[in-house]
Amino acid sequence: MVLDLIKPFKEQRGVTVIVVALLILVFIGFAALAIDIGHLFVVRNELQNAADAGCLAGARFLYRYSDDGMAVNENSNQVAYQAAIANMSDQVPVDVHWSGGNDGDVERGHWCFATRIFTPNASTEPVNLWDVSAEELDANPNFVNAIRVKTRRQDTPSASFFARVFGYENFSLSTEAIAYVGFTGTLAPQEVDQPIAVCKESLLVNGQYTCSIGRMITNNQNVAGQEAGGWTDFNQDSACLTGTNAETVRSLICGGGNPEPIILGQPIATHGGYIEFAHGMLRDCWQIFTGETQPWTLTLPVIECPGNSVDSCASVVGAVTIKVVWVTPWEEDPSYSEAPWQMENPRTGTTWSSNDPDGQVRWNSFVQNFNLQNVDGSPVPYQRRGVYFLPDCNYHQPKGRTGGENFGVMAKIPVLAR
Repeated sequence: MVLDLIKPFKEQRGVTVIVVALLILVFIGFAALAIDIGHLFVVRNELQNAADAGCLAGARFLYRYSDDGMAVNENSNQVAYQAAIANMSDQVPVDVHWSGGNDGDVERGHWCFATRIFTPNASTEPVNLWDVSAEELDANPNFVNAIRVKTRRQDTPSASFFARVFGYENFSLSTEAIAYVGFTGTLAPQEVDQPIAVCKESLLVNGQYTCSIGRMITNNQNVAGQEAGGWTDFNQDSACLTGTNAETVRSLICGGGNPEPIILGQPIATHGGYIEFAHGMLRDCWQIFTGETQPWTLTLPVIECPGNSVDSCASVVGAVTIKVVWVTPWEEDPSYSEAPWQMENPRTGTTWSSNDPDGQVRWNSFVQNFNLQNVDGSPVPYQRRGVYFLPDCNYHQPKGRTGGENFGVMAKIPVLAR
């Protein structure tokens, strides 16, 4: 009787051994899966880092600049390739299938933000950055602005650990990254020339950055609806809300530019009216640098000025290079005695001049030749403490970090698009 009671328990112990053995195999499988998946994530991250490094390095040299303009640099592919293969994945050099040109795993091309599509393009021709909208540039596949790099572990697949028990000896992996070069956004110290900010609204015509119209910044008074820019002390901390420090502005005129980075998208202290002695100092600097016969080239931050009025705290949206063609005196000049006699026109490469003894006649000719307009389209007046400038549509050495709006200045530092 007792033996009959014990027998079922003996049979259950046998079943338990079988179940435990099966569970051990399952646990081993899960352990193998966890270890190999974790390892693959590490390998893939290293591949991604290599692709990121390659495309960022290549995009840093995507353009070459010369007196003839901005052309796409064919050697940027080589730079990207060398930077990518310098990286390791699982202590093995990454694979990059590229042997030259613009084919394979290293490609120049156009990155479109609207579609988030990269289109390879081997063109080295520059594309005009002015008199086109941001949407038109974004949709133009001939605007080469990015580099794509693919990295692989296919020639040397990543070995598995426990997964080989299930027939997986190794794993082939690949990944890619795209870096693009946009327009100047955040600016490094000394990348801005003078303590002046230009209104975005004065640079755009029908939403396009244009060089066909010149503007006037008045340092006399802040006229709502007519402002093209104003003073700035580059201050972007909480003190921005209290206005621009006049002493700081004076100390920055003809100095070394912005002492600290100018951060894109953050407010900056601005002043659209008169700062004592500042305009006179600026005019002296202009006269020294130009002799009053050549334009004065300046790179300045661009700010938002809703309603064409300079607020005490305006948001930075990019940077622009301008040509200052005249600066009027700080005092009233009703007889136009300080009106220009001659000035090189950077648009035409010719020199405008007038020998008319009547200063007002000279001024009217000057305004017409350089197409200087108020934001309402009327000719700019001859006004004391005025800075008259043309937006510059030449190619410039890049400045700052990618992210700003298009005012004709490409960025020096690319960013990852994907």
